[in-house]
Amino acid sequence: MLLGLKASTDERQIRDRLQYHPDVFEFHLTEADFTASGWQHFLKMVAWVQSQVPTVVFHHPMRFRGQRNELAMNPTKYPARYDFLMTSSVKLMTLAKKVNATALIHGGYRVDTPGDYAGWRDVAKAQDVALARMIAFAQEAPGHVVFENSMSPIFRYGDPAFEARLLRWRLPLAYDTSHAFITLHGDNERLIASLANLKPLVRHYHLVDSMGQTHDSLPLGQGRIDWYRVLPQLNPNASRIYEIGLKNQFDCQEMIASHHYLEKVAAKLAAAKHPA
Repeated sequence: MLLGLKASTDERQIRDRLQYHPDVFEFHLTEADFTASGWQHFLKMVAWVQSQVPTVVFHHPMRFRGQRNELAMNPTKYPARYDFLMTSSVKLMTLAKKVNATALIHGGYRVDTPGDYAGWRDVAKAQDVALARMIAFAQEAPGHVVFENSMSPIFRYGDPAFEARLLRWRLPLAYDTSHAFITLHGDNERLIASLANLKPLVRHYHLVDSMGQTHDSLPLGQGRIDWYRVLPQLNPNASRIYEIGLKNQFDCQEMIASHHYLEKVAAKLAAAKHPA
């Protein structure tokens, strides 16, 4: 049972996570980490973490100057944000290849303005742009980049027709359980179907519970996701972290509690499969 934890590049956060000897560590990066001084600090933190953790993931910054870094960004409408998106993505993938880590890039975030899908007028165009960029990135950094689902119609799981496009291109995926569960309005049946369908493509999981209505980022066992059905559908070759909302960013106890919960689920499933 892999223990995966997440932190920023803050040394106190990293020290807190490393005391638990995780198998997987994910850096949550911001725009500040891509300044000259921020990047040098980040590289030092990467070396420190990699000296103790076998699998490391770099989460691409969610925002640039307060606005979301949509992968499908229209360069004509948002030139500065598009430039940051592309240059930072390439820089992160280059580092991931160099140090044998994985860059995680969101396929989408959230549509705030009706009729504006990352600067495009319709969601189909935005999907095409996002998928084309994913294909190019996957070719740029094979084995070192994954694409995460959101609740945005541009890139969300749960629609068999859209998932068929991902399967056709064999894109390397990251799967956030809560994003899919919320997209599917708390439907465990459809969540399980999506997990099973995309299982061969998933390289990394964000395990997080939810009530299925809002982005609540709950510890495992405190939401409505059926983890007894989810756990067998996870790709055993994929990495995973617990992406839980923390009361204190310097104390990841909610992530550790989630790990203990999943260990109990696994033990009960094993006992049911092989009764004494």
